[in-house]
Amino acid sequence: MEQYEKLKDSGIEWIGKVPEHWSLKKFGQVSYMKGRIGWQGLNQAEFTQNSEAPFLITGMNFHSGIIRWDEVYHITEERYEQAPEIQLKNLDVLITKDGTIGKLLFVDEIPYPYKASLNSHLLVLRPLDDSYYPKYLYYQLQSLPFLHHIELTKTGTTFFGITQEAMGRYKMILPSKDEQINIATYLDCKITEIESIIANKRKLIALYEEEKQAVINQAITKGLDPNVKLKDSGVEWLGDIPELWDVKKLNYCFGQIGSGTTPTSGKTEYYENGEFNWLQTGDLNDSEIVETSKKITQKALDEFTTLRFYPIDSIVIAMYGATIGKTGILKIVTTTNQACCVLSKPQKMFPKFVFYWFSSVKKHIISISYGGGQPNINQEQIRSLKIQQPTIDEQQSIVSHIEKECHRLDAIIEKFNKQIDLLQEYRTTLISDVVTGKIKVIN
Repeated sequence: MEQYEKLKDSGIEWIGKVPEHWSLKKFGQVSYMKGRIGWQGLNQAEFTQNSEAPFLITGMNFHSGIIRWDEVYHITEERYEQAPEIQLKNLDVLITKDGTIGKLLFVDEIPYPYKASLNSHLLVLRPLDDSYYPKYLYYQLQSLPFLHHIELTKTGTTFFGITQEAMGRYKMILPSKDEQINIATYLDCKITEIESIIANKRKLIALYEEEKQAVINQAITKGLDPNVKLKDSGVEWLGDIPELWDVKKLNYCFGQIGSGTTPTSGKTEYYENGEFNWLQTGDLNDSEIVETSKKITQKALDEFTTLRFYPIDSIVIAMYGATIGKTGILKIVTTTNQACCVLSKPQKMFPKFVFYWFSSVKKHIISISYGGGQPNINQEQIRSLKIQQPTIDEQQSIVSHIEKECHRLDAIIEKFNKQIDLLQEYRTTLISDVVTGKIKVIN
């Protein structure tokens, strides 16, 4: 690749040298920056079901540089007109300034006749006096120098943010306008190529994940003998099972099925310096549970009698909300919150077999949930679920087969994930090298 012949010190350690004829200016000197302070508190009356009403864009509504218009809420015309300075325009660059800082969107074209405004976690960026090419800015804000600036200037402890003032202090690297256009055009082409390769690898990963699930489903429902004689299980969603297998309610397969509770939030004496594991549904990972994100104290155990310890090899399933159906198998002794249903003390059931069985029937479990936006199931529904029951020896053989096959497929998936990580690193490095002048883009 070609390089610029004459370079100069940028004066900024993490940028290093830049082409001699390029300049660096504080971002606040060259860019319009506007956000809406305090727009989190929209009243319900300010939303509308009118599909032709203005949109309210949030950081959740764009991913990989694309607005997902079908997910965006509509606001009234009156609310939209209250803030003309943040009404979305073509060629705007949007950046999230709170939470996930630095998520970007380049507004290539707003579909006619849509109008849109922004929520308070976004800044809209526009050039002052035609000082930069917007698509070039979009790429520069993905570069290592800007990511370093975020790390230096962000504020907060658990919820981070970058202020408009801090954003304005960023030293923007400015080639000539023609060079900016060339750089943006070049990166459009190269990044499209990289993203296409990444997308293809993710499709392959999805296919291998489907194969894993098919392995689990086949072994759990039909066993390992392809010639085995089948019978009707008597349960529509279980279908046919091997002739010698039994079918029982989960209630009869475990000596204990229970849950837990949540010690009063905000009371530090229940959590600070806690020494006892306390499992939440967010800790469930459809795998082995080897730690919990929170621990509780002896005082919590003394004052909340519904907290109880569950032994190693207990099966846990999430009953509420977005995590419904997620599972785990305990490799630690732990208490839980009320959203976890725990099955322990198995009777003629191999725990790992039940763990994989839950994976195979997850769609059915979700289908019997109740509630609107936050679907739930309860302990009684779980107790009443019917499970096929091979002999213990056969259950163990099935689990061994599943784990052997899943290990093989996981190794392939891991290889693709590492390749994606390397491609993403290359993407960031390429952008950084181009916008800092380490690589010269030829027209």
